[in-house]
Amino acid sequence: MAPIPTPPAEPQDSPDAYVGLASERAEALARERGWSTVRALPPGAIITMEYRVGRLNFEVEDGLVARAWKG
Repeated sequence: MAPIPTPPAEPQDSPDAYVGLASERAEALARERGWSTVRALPPGAIITMEYRVGRLNFEVEDGLVARAWKG
């Protein structure tokens, strides 16, 4: 049986650092800091709940990041 691959390490970055930033600036900054996937979502969006290493999610309201979380 093949070994289970080890996922790459996530950036050492706090999602809370993005709250309050303009969504475009937050997305650019997240990519600069090494997040492989950045997802901007409207409040109440229906999303899948699987955890993806390297993904940062933003809830964007009125052009600003209201909430951010990994996965």
